[in-house]
Amino acid sequence: MRIFRFGVLVLTLGLAGCATNPRDPLEPYNRAMFGFNDKVDQIVLKPAATAYRAALPSFVQTGVGNFFDNLGDIWTGINNVLQGKVRNGLSDFTRFGVNSTFGIGGLWDVGSAIGLPKHNKDFGQTLGWWGVKSGPYIVLPVLGSSTLRDSLALPLDFAGDPWAYKYPVRQRNEGIVLRIVDKRASLLDASKLLEEAALDRYEFVRDAYLQRRESRIRDDDQQKRTPGDSAKPALQDGASPNDGVKVPPAPVSEQQQQAPATGAAGITPPPLSSEPAASSLVR
Repeated sequence: MRIFRFGVLVLTLGLAGCATNPRDPLEPYNRAMFGFNDKVDQIVLKPAATAYRAALPSFVQTGVGNFFDNLGDIWTGINNVLQGKVRNGLSDFTRFGVNSTFGIGGLWDVGSAIGLPKHNKDFGQTLGWWGVKSGPYIVLPVLGSSTLRDSLALPLDFAGDPWAYKYPVRQRNEGIVLRIVDKRASLLDASKLLEEAALDRYEFVRDAYLQRRESRIRDDDQQKRTPGDSAKPALQDGASPNDGVKVPPAPVSEQQQQAPATGAAGITPPPLSSEPAASSLVR
């Protein structure tokens, strides 16, 4: 009987959340998972990231971030090609080659210096570009903010990460830990501002995530197409005036689209040997 009452309560809360925000019908569950992820962050990730930042010189941290970002350019290039943005895809592959050689394995971002811009694409964005709607907002354990569409795309994003094939497995796992801690360290200032400024941190993070994801899909479509890019226009990702999610009035460059932490780490790591995934850092 108690279980039945609990189920009715959860269903009622879920329907209430749906009535408030159609894009977050699972709000009671999402808030609970958000709280769990926040505890993991406060107990494990944030202290590790703080120690990492204090122990290593900034140029070393920059090199670590550049190395893993360079690996991400391969999957980004593939997704640009899948979206029909052939020129951008070729630029991504060229950028990877330049940084891997002249940048000594990607430790230095030579590509940006010679006019090869950094893009950030994943398979969830590719699905969105071709009109697949985002579906409801979901907070994944440890991984943080996502949507139904992006969650279903995660296995391909993990498979598209070159580090997932690094052997021996021990070195792969050590690299994943380093990658997560480095990414969390880069978000320390943003998360501090979030903690101080947001009255409802869950709502702030949810809306920021949804706005960022939609703007990434819409942004390229609002820019002037270059010859050779034949992709069709991106749809508005299922947004409507009643979504409860504000769409940015103007596109923002991908480098400016860094959002506050969205999960325990605010990131999406690549798979361990069998791994749980958190924006990878493929996202």
